[in-house]
Amino acid sequence: MIVETSGYAWEMPRKFDPDDVLSRPLMANLATVGADGAPRNAPVWFIWEDGAIWLLGSLDGSAVKHLERDPRCAVEIVHFDNNAGILLHLGLRGAATIEPMSPDRFRRLLLKYLGPEASWNQWFIDNVAQIEHPDGRMIRLVPASIFTNNVSFFKTGPDLAWPPNP
Repeated sequence: MIVETSGYAWEMPRKFDPDDVLSRPLMANLATVGADGAPRNAPVWFIWEDGAIWLLGSLDGSAVKHLERDPRCAVEIVHFDNNAGILLHLGLRGAATIEPMSPDRFRRLLLKYLGPEASWNQWFIDNVAQIEHPDGRMIRLVPASIFTNNVSFFKTGPDLAWPPNP
């Protein structure tokens, strides 16, 4: 698609390396299909490993139930920094699988978001994360399609604010 504004023409979407977003501790949005056919979404933490995005779930969780019934889903991740003028949009789509909990992978995910294990809030780990809980599951999506769009020109005009110039 070509977007024309004030006599300029920009190619859209502008691509970027998905690792620029996947490596950051950003919130992802998981979209699933509910039992009634309506879209459902939830903010989630994620980790990218082995060519897949891995999300947390539980045996009785709504996302796991939705995906067991209909594995089609989408994951959207946005890196937005208004002050720096950065807006990167990453979309992943495909069919997810529900996998057994991997405590090691879960710990790597927590490390991404919480920092070194020594600094983790023990109450959160014991009562919310429950790394070893038998009902824990991992949602695995090997994307059938990946969409990237670098819209980091909303403050800079046609020049991109991302990637930063050395």
